[in-house]
Amino acid sequence: MDAFVGVDIGTTSVKAVAFDPAGKQHGAAERRYELAEPAPGEAVQDPAEMLDAMADAIREVASQTSVRVAGLSVGAAMHSLVGLGDDGRPLTPLITWADTRAAAQATRLRAERPELHERTGTPLHPMSPLCKLLWFREQQPETFAAARRWVGIKELALERLTGELALDHSCASGTGLMALDRLEWDDEALAIAGIGPERMAPLVPAKQAFELSADVGLPAGTPVVAGAGDGPLANLGIGAVKPGVAACSIGTSGALRVMVERPAVDPGRSVFCYALTPSRWVVGGAINNGGVVLRWTGEALAPDLREHPEEELLPPAADVPAGSEGLMMLPYLYGERAPHWTTGASGAYVGMTQRHRRGHLVRAAIEGVCLQLALVLAAVRHAGHEVHEVRATGGFARSELWRRMLTSALGTPIGFPATHESSAFGAALVGMEALGMIDSFEAGADMLPLEQVIEPDPEEAKVYAELLPRFERIGEALAAESAPPAAEEPRPAP
Repeated sequence: MDAFVGVDIGTTSVKAVAFDPAGKQHGAAERRYELAEPAPGEAVQDPAEMLDAMADAIREVASQTSVRVAGLSVGAAMHSLVGLGDDGRPLTPLITWADTRAAAQATRLRAERPELHERTGTPLHPMSPLCKLLWFREQQPETFAAARRWVGIKELALERLTGELALDHSCASGTGLMALDRLEWDDEALAIAGIGPERMAPLVPAKQAFELSADVGLPAGTPVVAGAGDGPLANLGIGAVKPGVAACSIGTSGALRVMVERPAVDPGRSVFCYALTPSRWVVGGAINNGGVVLRWTGEALAPDLREHPEEELLPPAADVPAGSEGLMMLPYLYGERAPHWTTGASGAYVGMTQRHRRGHLVRAAIEGVCLQLALVLAAVRHAGHEVHEVRATGGFARSELWRRMLTSALGTPIGFPATHESSAFGAALVGMEALGMIDSFEAGADMLPLEQVIEPDPEEAKVYAELLPRFERIGEALAAESAPPAAEEPRPAP
């Protein structure tokens, strides 16, 4: 039986996993890289380092797999932006979703052009490449004028593998520059950014196939399928494709999404809408602060714990009751996104007293992440989407405390699949359907046995339900207090 390699280019690592059409793994590899923060508000990466890591991961999987690799497909984190010069080389680092320098531009667009959210599906937030382009246009006009093209990590990955510069509709739907109803670059959004379509990559469907030309341990000419964004692929790879079933993922960041058949954004503009295929879309919200919050607690609260600090932090947190005895953390270390898409959020501990210790601080941090996802779930439901079941994945799922706490915070049963590589599996499913290896990628919903299903603890769920409105009010108040002013009108394009 042939295998297909799914590639998942994430925020802090790239994974390559070989799956056969029955969902069995035939090899896996991961390479890590840094998310750099050289100055306040900046969150950037070296695209060359990321592409080398991708090639190395694919090469390792190819060496592990004893069956023929029929092809590979690429999933990638959304919202990244890098400017390319006339020679095709980067003029800028890769600006990631976590970069907040475009906060003022986002604030202005939210006030003056809110309809862009409905038309493109992308919230007007600093994460959006539309807002990032405005920032470059206004703050670095020389760089803006010198860039022949503006692309993200997905375009660079496809070009590295195939020599073709292209962007799938799914990742394009996270740029704020593509019209959802036409699956084409939106002329008005491009005009606001100050660029034309010739400075963007050509758009292709998720199932578009190219030929491999790079040396990654596979034969030249091996099919390379364009793939999609990591969020839509995670829904597919976790089996959350049916009505009422949501996917929740917590990696560096986090998200909660449902799959729908037609694109739509709620009137309150609290959710995003991103493409997978013309008949499959995901609606939901992403949060900036997932596993990175626990990592921060280890670095800030327990620098004495040298080896695996997170593992040593969790047992004391498990001994603290739900609600952390009145201590609350707003976990906005990297600002925040859904469901309010504000630009001024910052983190805070609230309610601290002399009785609180390290275990309280850690538990309150994890609870803050779970409560933020509970706000996203409420927004998805308020937008008119039924959710009666959640499936969850990501590195957090290896912790029983995280699993139990998230289940009670969401107040709904959560199923945990046996594999945590949902985006890589989703990419492989899209590729296998494109090559005719499976009848339909929705069949992935039936391939994934659930390792565990957890029901909410009634007492803990009650505590979190009572805590959630206060958590939301305090978060909104802090965000309003530190919100940036809107940027001035953009200068004419150079």
